[in-house]
Amino acid sequence: MRKPPRHLAELTEDERAEAVVALGEKAFRARQLSVHYFERLVVDSAEMTDLPAASKDRLVEVLLPRLLTAAQVQTCDAGATVKTAWRLFDGALVESVLMRYPDRITICASSQAGCGMGCPFCATGQAGLTRNLSAGEIVEQVVACARSVAPDRVSNVVFMGMGEPLANYGALLTAIRALLAPPPAGLGLSGRGITVSTVGLVPAIDRLAAEGLPVTLALSLHAPDDELRDELVPINTRWPVAQVLDAARRYAATTGRRVSIEYALIRDVNDQAWRAERLARELNRRGKGWV
Repeated sequence: MRKPPRHLAELTEDERAEAVVALGEKAFRARQLSVHYFERLVVDSAEMTDLPAASKDRLVEVLLPRLLTAAQVQTCDAGATVKTAWRLFDGALVESVLMRYPDRITICASSQAGCGMGCPFCATGQAGLTRNLSAGEIVEQVVACARSVAPDRVSNVVFMGMGEPLANYGALLTAIRALLAPPPAGLGLSGRGITVSTVGLVPAIDRLAAEGLPVTLALSLHAPDDELRDELVPINTRWPVAQVLDAARRYAATTGRRVSIEYALIRDVNDQAWRAERLARELNRRGKGWV
């Protein structure tokens, strides 16, 4: 399987400098490219007037390759909500959603093309997993949306689009670090504005807690009992409800960040009063720190 082209967003500052030197340029050109991409949200070499005319097209071609092409755009809420289907270099499709609110601008980003978790109520899960996204492809969704709302700024990114973010751990972490890094190294978002949603990959939850990143965890639970959750969220057969909630509790204790519990109500499936009461008991006996 071919890999997506390497992109500046997935490189460290030192790696960016090494990449431009390998192209025969001075190391400081890496910072100039970073300023254009992360601060000015520019990818057109014609607008990069501080770069050498003879080499800027090559620099952009190698370090800022086009990773996404809009295949379809849908809007609602008088244009406040925009869903874009992006075609990737290999023809795979992913979606991101831009949501404007009075007090914030949020982007819902995908981490995988498709999803391998197999949840029966989720169309993406039923389609199966095509492949993981690269860190560059993840960041590009955010930057492309940020470009569309400029001069307003994106304040929140939620990894609740296609895919299970923690199943693509390395690329997710690299993308998050690029989103958090102060400009021009990254986009300069606040950690409190980034949320990672997971169906409950317990080892990855603990691993993320140890990274020292102030991001919010959202646990896609949907049932408080193993009997039903085994059906709704098949990974529950590996890490059952008690283990998942304990991991979420550890995440809150380690990071100091509240954990959100996501629960999609499905009529006559998981909407019984006793299940709501059981969920409350399970959360309450693990202490505070839930949303």
